[in-house]
Amino acid sequence: MGRVTERRRVVRLRDGAVSERADTLVAEEPLEIRLDGRPLAITMRTPGDDFALAAGFLVSEGVLARPEELATIVYCAGATEQADGTTRNSYNVVDVRLAPGVPVPDITLERNVYTTSSCGLCGKASLDAVRTTARWPLGDGALRVEPGVLAGLPDRLRAAQRVFDRTGGLHAAGLFSPTGELLDLCEDVGRHNAVDKLVGRALTQGRLPLSGTVLLVSGRASFELAQKAVMAGVPVLAAVSAPSSLAVDLAAETGLTLVGFLRGTSMNVYAGGHRVALERTEPVPHGDSG
Repeated sequence: MGRVTERRRVVRLRDGAVSERADTLVAEEPLEIRLDGRPLAITMRTPGDDFALAAGFLVSEGVLARPEELATIVYCAGATEQADGTTRNSYNVVDVRLAPGVPVPDITLERNVYTTSSCGLCGKASLDAVRTTARWPLGDGALRVEPGVLAGLPDRLRAAQRVFDRTGGLHAAGLFSPTGELLDLCEDVGRHNAVDKLVGRALTQGRLPLSGTVLLVSGRASFELAQKAVMAGVPVLAAVSAPSSLAVDLAAETGLTLVGFLRGTSMNVYAGGHRVALERTEPVPHGDSG
């Protein structure tokens, strides 16, 4: 439990010199999420904040929205055998129990989900299956973010990544205020897991919907990440890399502000531009000395 990093021996080549050394790697292990005792999903994740990950996953699936809907989350007694013949709890299986009266979704083979560290949608019957109804419509709202604030977020996220400094192999998701204050950050081998951990924390602390925040993710913005933002009530999703076409479509449909290629002072606003305080500069016509 909490095995965030592991050490491995490597052969290192630098400028023709060969040496052997220990290297720090980010840990990646499977986590099985059960719902009221029945298997629901398996995700490859970095151990740590597993309960938050499970809760956040269920928010994105439309099962949970408020802390009182969650009864308990516990580790199951999954065991692994040691070299000396003893066994220990693997801490790779969690069971989520819903509060009395909370509807339990139909768990079928088609609904069962297998996710990896790169794509949380693998195994979905169709894209329609993940277009769940959000509890908190985004609407227009009053939140507006200055481009200068957005431009400073990646550096703030990077500076707060403790495990990335040791491994170079983790994604991060950060929640920021409209003025750029870092509210929370999670790291994981999968960016979708990092977002689930953030959302799960917010759920258990009674902070949903996250209507006054900006969500920044390292890497690209997939359809799944856009969906997770919408389901958590996040009005602005920004990514340091490109969004997918489906992410842009979903953002446009739901009113989500989606910003991509957030690098330095450059960025693309793909949807929901009304939340970004833009000052448009018209191109100067050819032949005009201005």
